[in-house]
Amino acid sequence: MTPRMTPGAPERDRTFFGHPRGLATLFGTEMWERFSYYGMRAILVLFLSAPAVRGGMGLPETTAVGVYGVYIASVYLLALAGGWMADRLFGPRRTVLYGAMIIMAGHLSMAVPAGGAFVWAGLTLIALGSGMLKPNIAALVGELYREDDDARRDSGYTIFYMGINLGAFLGITVVPWLQTGGRWHLAFAAAAAGMAVGLSQYVLGRRHLRGVGEEPDHRLTPEERRHFRLVIGGSLTVLAAALLVWARSGTFTIDRFALALAILTTAVPVAYFVFLFTGSHEITPEERTRLVAYVWLFLAAAVFWLIYDQAGSALLLFAQNQTDLRVGGFDVPPGWVSNINSIAIVVLAPVFADLFYRAGDRIGTPVKFAVGLVLVGLSFVVMSVAAGVASGGTRVSILWLLSVYMIQTIGELFLSPAGLSVTNKLAPRAFENQMMGVWYLAISLGDSIGGQAYRLTTVIPMPAYYLLLALGAIAAGLVLLLFARRIRALMAETPVTGPG
Repeated sequence: MTPRMTPGAPERDRTFFGHPRGLATLFGTEMWERFSYYGMRAILVLFLSAPAVRGGMGLPETTAVGVYGVYIASVYLLALAGGWMADRLFGPRRTVLYGAMIIMAGHLSMAVPAGGAFVWAGLTLIALGSGMLKPNIAALVGELYREDDDARRDSGYTIFYMGINLGAFLGITVVPWLQTGGRWHLAFAAAAAGMAVGLSQYVLGRRHLRGVGEEPDHRLTPEERRHFRLVIGGSLTVLAAALLVWARSGTFTIDRFALALAILTTAVPVAYFVFLFTGSHEITPEERTRLVAYVWLFLAAAVFWLIYDQAGSALLLFAQNQTDLRVGGFDVPPGWVSNINSIAIVVLAPVFADLFYRAGDRIGTPVKFAVGLVLVGLSFVVMSVAAGVASGGTRVSILWLLSVYMIQTIGELFLSPAGLSVTNKLAPRAFENQMMGVWYLAISLGDSIGGQAYRLTTVIPMPAYYLLLALGAIAAGLVLLLFARRIRALMAETPVTGPG
């Protein structure tokens, strides 16, 4: 098993906001990876839906949003495979390294102005590399702390989350600005450059991890490796043959492919939880009880991300088509509007880190999730009103979108860092790194459903679309709050005071 930091770790290592020095390495790497990811995401739907004469792919908006949803979902779906690679093949440290290299190759592919094949190849590589990097760099953060240091670990994850959003702010600022005037591939090249900086920072700073994540916790035996190669080889062959037959049948379309991937994304978490709850798999009865609690939180997170990640699709298109983006004589690029989220998190993350550290066990994880759900639901109530105002054909003030993003930011700070921390805490030891992948499966599930849900806008007005999603999220938050004590009992948490 990968060793955690011990209580006797030298004080000189605790030089990054009072946390282990290794947190600085992981903070910087994730910051630049998020620069590339969010920068590219801020222009992806616009690029896919832009006409060919403006250098885009010329897809209908509903198709572009569907592709976006499947791409984002695939990034997080593949996190499960990335966790497995760390647990069984490479160890978390090397899996993060390989993932960063593949991400950079994907962005370089998208920077080539030579047609759609390079775009689809680039999106595939970025999704695969992100799946390898995301769960394992988050798991490495948790490994820097003692097992019983829950409050400090929560605080560390919140600081780590600040790095994510600092990178997002820089990416959303730089990449859409470079894209202005149809310079799509120059913008994609900037994302590749950002990933190169993150990769370099990781290699140079790895010594500060002090051996954490060097080896897989449960390395495959030689016999298991042979079986793994056979399964992978056979699966890829069958998949390639199926896609070839589908393409030759004349029924293959991007829309249908996106829908098929969305269905697969929904099926994977169901199958994985069935796997965990059937058979021993080196999971103790106590760990299985905690997994029951985790299912509640997993479903809550999926609802949250279904709404939240529409920042890069529905809200981005609303900014472009229905928002007055002229501010102080300057035309704000549509992708910049969501940057209020990154700015607010960079400012507020230390405040929330200190708040949760001081609160300790008084605010339970289920209550944090419930608050996050209610807030993200309220943000879409505001969005429904804004869409109603814009339905008359006039562009609305940018303040509507800024208000939506601010409400979502506060909800995010309640839910997302707590989700990373509770996943690390509740993970069965035999599936420690894979469980970080399971947390990202919740994001994948929400994004895949969200991408397909946008098709509802062809049959219902936009205000009703936003309100429908809002009411669903608020209802889910209230149900979670109602069962908060029961969930904490399953988690083996004992609240000090208060409802959580």
